[in-house]
Amino acid sequence: MLEFPRWKYVLVLIVVLLSALYAVPNIYQKDPSVQVTKNRPAAVVDEALVQRVQGVLTEAGITPKSVALEGAQLLVRLPDAPTQTRAADALRPALGEDYSAALNLVPTTPAWLEKLGARPMSLGLDLQGGVHFMMQVDQKAALEKRVDAYADTIRVALREARIGYTGAERRPDNTVLVSLSNAADAGKARTAISTALSGLSGAATLGTSGPSIDADGNRITVRLSEGEISRIASDAIEQNRNVIANRINAIGVAEPVLQRQGEDRLVIQLPGLQDTAEAKRLIGATATLEFRAVTGDEAQAAAALADNNIPAGSRIYRDQNGQPLLLSRRLLVSGDELVNAQPQTDAQTGLPAVSITLNAAGGKRMLDHTLENVGNRLGIVYVERIPTVTMVNGEEVRSARTEERVISSSTIRGVFGKDFQTTGLSREEAAALAKQLKAGALAAPMDFVEEGVIGPTLGAENVARGTQAVMYAFLFTLIFFAIYYRMFGLITCVALLLNLLMVVAVMSLFGATMTLPGFAGLALSIGMSVDANVLINERIREELRAGLPPRSAIATGYDKASGTIFDSNMTALLAGVALYAFGTGPLRGFAVTMVIGILTSVFTAVTVSRGVATLIYGGRRKLKSIAI
Repeated sequence: MLEFPRWKYVLVLIVVLLSALYAVPNIYQKDPSVQVTKNRPAAVVDEALVQRVQGVLTEAGITPKSVALEGAQLLVRLPDAPTQTRAADALRPALGEDYSAALNLVPTTPAWLEKLGARPMSLGLDLQGGVHFMMQVDQKAALEKRVDAYADTIRVALREARIGYTGAERRPDNTVLVSLSNAADAGKARTAISTALSGLSGAATLGTSGPSIDADGNRITVRLSEGEISRIASDAIEQNRNVIANRINAIGVAEPVLQRQGEDRLVIQLPGLQDTAEAKRLIGATATLEFRAVTGDEAQAAAALADNNIPAGSRIYRDQNGQPLLLSRRLLVSGDELVNAQPQTDAQTGLPAVSITLNAAGGKRMLDHTLENVGNRLGIVYVERIPTVTMVNGEEVRSARTEERVISSSTIRGVFGKDFQTTGLSREEAAALAKQLKAGALAAPMDFVEEGVIGPTLGAENVARGTQAVMYAFLFTLIFFAIYYRMFGLITCVALLLNLLMVVAVMSLFGATMTLPGFAGLALSIGMSVDANVLINERIREELRAGLPPRSAIATGYDKASGTIFDSNMTALLAGVALYAFGTGPLRGFAVTMVIGILTSVFTAVTVSRGVATLIYGGRRKLKSIAI
């Protein structure tokens, strides 16, 4: 008999209501906006800044939809993307380096929906566009950093070989000049340096020639080969690419694009990003920590600065109060040797701190240093590279300046190795530094050379036509079913509409990304849902032709068709899972939509349509025929 339990009706009703609730946010479009946040702890985001921003926009002839404070940021909502770009171009020079004016797409979903976890479905670059960055690697800085590492390795090798030297420094032509105390040690020094640098350069494994070592009296010059210089540049861009990929993953952007362009540039595209200012800070951040030994007290540093007579092997830094401090030129541990970093509160002082874990090499150097220097001071230098833009002859000239300040110069009270903590930062700086260090340190500084909002990669017109084609195809399918299968055609239409609603709701709920290949997967799942309903309707027709009463024909048709529907959809589901597991980019977008569509289509075709049919044709009244 034709029956449908009441609990199933309750289940279908709950599913319909939840699907409608989580699909509704997709009606609300995002506002093109400019997001203003502070770059420095001293900067303030308040009503005075709101008035300042409104004044700048008025002078530029721009009328925003709103200018308001939202949490720790100021959002300028604008009517369209061109106006958004004009507003950002006007605000950046006016606000200076204390503030960041980043392009953003701000959702307009009501707050009560967001509290329920209902958010719009994420759209890919080909449907919505997003934020485009182009970053350029400072290869000169990468080379200097590597040569400094060579110089440090040479000093260690000479000390371990007990060879006296008065200096081993990098020169402007990126060679290392070693001055020996005794010219008779030149041969022994060359051997020690060659052995130490052979593993560091990696020439043996890469098939390139290592550094050349030339001796002249008590002077030894270490010069990198062209192959080694090329390898350093290539390694820098690849390491930066991997680090930025980790940083993008930390942001949680769906379907990002990260690819190399030319020899020293990376193209980054982030679809539908909610917080471009934070993304820009995290992606391009080059702030890190350096650990150096303190080589003199404040009085000695002040005297060296006044006489311009800085001791060999030392360098003058400034602490947080602007006072000079002598630190060793030798870098003990750098940021790229950090394995993990977590913001926390120091148990003894209650001040913000960063708990740091070093890798094995950095931990060993720290352990060796603290073993020999208990009672001496260790300086921790906070290094930040700040991009700057100046106008020269009407053209933008991009450069960067480096700020270095000593955040701590504490006395080493005990021996420690790879695990320790550092203080001296504000709570915001500690959290930001820990987040960045955890994502990885860049091999070389990078500058933003392009930034903007990009439109759909296939063109807005093509996207509109594609969406229109899908909607018309869906509409024609509904009309055909309504005419061909009559009442059961209408039941099928209800099932298909609910299937579409459920796909949108599930993708929105779980943060899946809809792309043009995803539309193809949606069309395929709708087609499979159509096939399922055709199987059911044709099976009911066969049972009617066999002489079964209408109610029995409906019940038997659903029972016999359900097994076939499950089998056919299971094979397609396995194909979709395989595409998602082994595919990348567009293939995964297609697979996600197809898998979700298959699951929802089985539910709507087998359960929902049967419930509607039972509601219409069930009951105790006598039924002579059905419209199918």
